[in-house]
Amino acid sequence: MRPVGPTVRDVWLARRRIAPLVAPSPLVAAEAVSRTCGADVRLKLENLQPTGAFKVRGAANALLALREAGALRGVVAVSTGNHGRAVAYVARELGVPAAVYVSERVPADKLAALERSGAEIHVGGRGQDEAEVVARAEAAQRGHALVHPFDDPTVIAGQGTIGLELLERMPDVDTVLVPVSGGGLVGGIALVLKSATPDIRVVGVAMEGGSAMAVSLAAGTPTAVDEVDTWADSLQGGLGRDNRYTFELVRRFVDDLVLVSEDAIAHAMGFAFRYERQVLEGGGAVALAALLSGAVEAKGQRVAVVASGGNVDPAAVARHGSGLAAVESV
Repeated sequence: MRPVGPTVRDVWLARRRIAPLVAPSPLVAAEAVSRTCGADVRLKLENLQPTGAFKVRGAANALLALREAGALRGVVAVSTGNHGRAVAYVARELGVPAAVYVSERVPADKLAALERSGAEIHVGGRGQDEAEVVARAEAAQRGHALVHPFDDPTVIAGQGTIGLELLERMPDVDTVLVPVSGGGLVGGIALVLKSATPDIRVVGVAMEGGSAMAVSLAAGTPTAVDEVDTWADSLQGGLGRDNRYTFELVRRFVDDLVLVSEDAIAHAMGFAFRYERQVLEGGGAVALAALLSGAVEAKGQRVAVVASGGNVDPAAVARHGSGLAAVESV
């Protein structure tokens, strides 16, 4: 029997637990996006979290739950960058050691940020799945807890607190767009929203190449994929063949999963920077890309877009051209 996943009650408990470390993120009107799409669009600015991404929510809930259980001697994480940075931040706040394992594909700017975090950093493996094998072995040898980036009930519940904030600030929302990688973010948010109002449409968004969730949903089971070069580097990595929670959460609660092109992602990054004054990394901009590109039709609706992260080299945003130069007048 598949393990029981997190509940809405778990999300409420997570919100209370993480409050000393994680403040609610702003939900702001996106006037330029709204005019372009003919909808009332709000941006949920997780890029403004202390580590630059939503991941601090799940990391805080997981580590604090371990501390409550008397099991927090140290932590190990495997990450494409943002989760590791979040775990390192929370571990430092709680005064415990952290080790973060990343693959060779992690961008230099995210690796540099990890190195500044105070955690012990290990680089190796052609992708996140290979890095995870090493991380699990090291966690077992050290007797430290492995904090999974998504397939963990406490991590999912932490990310689900975004759903509670959306219901409070925008209870009449019609459609919510959420980036998708392993499914912890969209699964936690969808669990909350669908439990409150089943009519809310929850759409997951990923890049066209290398989305493990898209391939897995099509196959009907968690399926491995090859990682490819993409602006949405933070969305890379597999679900794990022994995935316990997120695949089922997404299959049960998420209405649709759409894929966006690299050009659409770059365009959205540039649009957010130029017209909404927000710096978004590729993975943090995919939900906005779905709206701007027309991959999701939301005309006349009230729409919330989760801007999940902003950990990107500003020079890269300036260089990609197709994100800034291709933005039409609004």
